[in-house]
Amino acid sequence: MLRSVMDERVTRFWAAAEAEVLGHGGSAIVTAATGIRSKRIWMGKRDLAELSGTPPTEKPKEQRIRRPGAGRKRLVDTDPMVLADLQSLVDPVTRGDPMSPLRWTTKSTTKLADELRRMGHRVGPRTVAALLKHLGYSLQAPRKTTEGRQHPDRNAQFERINANVKVFQELGQPAISVDTKKKELVGDFKNGGREWQPKGEPVPVRVHDFVDKDLGKAAPYGIYDIQRNEGWVSVGTDHDTSEFAVDSIRQWWRRMGRRAYPDATELLITADGGGSNGYRTRLWKLELQGLANETGLRIQVMHLPPGTSKWNKIEHRMFSHVTQNWRGRPLESVETIVNLIGSTTTTSGLRIKAAANHKKYPAGRKVSDEELAAVSLEHDSFHGEWNYAIDPNV
Repeated sequence: MLRSVMDERVTRFWAAAEAEVLGHGGSAIVTAATGIRSKRIWMGKRDLAELSGTPPTEKPKEQRIRRPGAGRKRLVDTDPMVLADLQSLVDPVTRGDPMSPLRWTTKSTTKLADELRRMGHRVGPRTVAALLKHLGYSLQAPRKTTEGRQHPDRNAQFERINANVKVFQELGQPAISVDTKKKELVGDFKNGGREWQPKGEPVPVRVHDFVDKDLGKAAPYGIYDIQRNEGWVSVGTDHDTSEFAVDSIRQWWRRMGRRAYPDATELLITADGGGSNGYRTRLWKLELQGLANETGLRIQVMHLPPGTSKWNKIEHRMFSHVTQNWRGRPLESVETIVNLIGSTTTTSGLRIKAAANHKKYPAGRKVSDEELAAVSLEHDSFHGEWNYAIDPNV
């Protein structure tokens, strides 16, 4: 607002005064906000210091005032091709030559400056950084957003799941979301994230992440009660099979579900389409039949469409908080994992119970056609492979 009424000297003094008031880093802040170069601000600070030391009765010495438009020209004005050449180096596939020398290497400001100098431009790494900001670039990491081919009935399936969950909640019947969290190395291994520790005293962990043959890996299988905002995690130490998955649901029902829903006659399970609870897995259906027979519940299963596992309720309502709770801590034992999971809470009231499961679940178990035929399976009219119910055989 004041730029049009201030000459170069007053502008220099004003920028220097603002930088002084802001304290440490003030010059960088003023430069970022106004575009006034740091050297010019430094000169203003120097001139202000000289003025403050002048006695009041003494006339200040003449100060040079730069005429409008004077000073060093901007690089983009003296070298108009530098922006186009820089853009072709940063994004060679869409804006330049696919055979660019920087096509297969990191695009640091140093390497970009080297390549621009080979093209005849007089630039350095700091100038390149300023030019990249001028072009609208910033340092960014890749983001997981591409899900691959979208199934044509994806939205319809989600709407169907949402409607069924609401019906179960209105009727007071349990609706759960299930999934296996990624397997974790057990032992003094590095775990992602940081935690407050005395300065200079990080927790020592192993250099290499090789599986400890004695401790092995832990496979946490979770059950999340959508209505009650409660969870159960069974921390297995053997194979992540369908038998293990259904056994985890059985443990949830015995320790939490049965008390919360004493009058339940049905159970709704929402699950991913693959893994130990995949819709193509015969053993998953056979084990659910056993659970239905044991509990007397009619079990309705609804699988998420392909490529949407990250949308599972348990992922962002329970497992994400578990990961935050143990960040930066080595998972030294299965008991450590159980305690960290069981201590996870949120301001929204999430409560989780956990227990170790040291049972053996052999992999590769085959289910015959006769065993599958004995399952009381009822397929839904809409994508029966995703939506089905299993009634008790008793």
